Amino acid sequence: MEEKELVKKSNGIHVLLLLILAYAASVFLFVAGIRFGTEDLPLLPAIIPAILWWALGWILFMGLKIVKPQEALVLTLFGKYIGTIKTDGFYYVNPFCSSVNPAAKTRLGQSGDVNENASIHGLQLSLSSANSTEVTENRKISLKAMTLNNAKQKVNDVLGNPVEIGVAVIWRVSDTAKAVFNVDNYKEYLSLQVDAAVRDIVKIYPYDVAPNIDTTGDGLADDGSLRGSTTVVAERIRDLIQKKVENAGLVIEEARITYLAYAPEIAAVMLQRQQASAVIDARKMIVDGAVGMVEMALERLKDSGMVDLDEERKAAMVSNLLVVLCGSHDAQPVVNSGSLY
Repeated sequence: MEEKELVKKSNGIHVLLLLILAYAASVFLFVAGIRFGTEDLPLLPAIIPAILWWALGWILFMGLKIVKPQEALVLTLFGKYIGTIKTDGFYYVNPFCSSVNPAAKTRLGQSGDVNENASIHGLQLSLSSANSTEVTENRKISLKAMTLNNAKQKVNDVLGNPVEIGVAVIWRVSDTAKAVFNVDNYKEYLSLQVDAAVRDIVKIYPYDVAPNIDTTGDGLADDGSLRGSTTVVAERIRDLIQKKVENAGLVIEEARITYLAYAPEIAAVMLQRQQASAVIDARKMIVDGAVGMVEMALERLKDSGMVDLDEERKAAMVSNLLVVLCGSHDAQPVVNSGSLY
């Protein structure tokens, strides 16, 4: 199904004025028929058209349609798609045409779908059923860029660690015909495809950098991770969602990771692991620096000829310097006032 845009003049105001004048004329005809007829036999040629107009004229008012900026009206006539109006204005169409929007009553936790009361209380509405009485049905399709913020998901990364992740997706409708006729409900379809894409991409990456993990699919280990490559991960999620919703006439403009953390059941253990790794890295750096300083001290003493130390004394000096430089507390010096030997 391809979109067919209707190019119409904004003639709604003219038709509205004509319909109002027609009702005024019908009232005049009815009064004239009563006045110029007899009491027992009113002027029927004037009264009957007026009564028929009162009974059926309201049908013509159903053809008046208002389209706001960044909105679209998908029209069908007796089940046949006749076109889409995308230009804002006040239009008159066939009164028997009906506008179609299968997602009119579907509410997602996203911009444009959260009612005012829920926004004030900081709440987000989940997918609701079609019998919701709090939301007025809107048959028009919004062409604005909207932000979908699905609920956080718990997904296992490539190492099997449970991870909680939340993704915000900025999207819009590009082809109204595909959105309306190719899928049952394009909002629910998008929400489900976002969840599926997040799971498909997250399971490729480790939460943090891990050895021997290939995240690009080239057969070589790399340094990709959810925590360190958020931009790359978000772009891959966006590309995968776009492929999945192409047939629904939707465009995914951007995807961003809004929340990323280990699942609560392993968060404490992973925190200890990260702390231990940080301590080991810090100690390694301290030892490397201490060895370099000891080497420099021995080299300086040897070059200056100030003290000539044998191997045993060198070993003792190295031991003492390493204790002083690598210790986590301040050293307590012992003054030797006797002979060095």
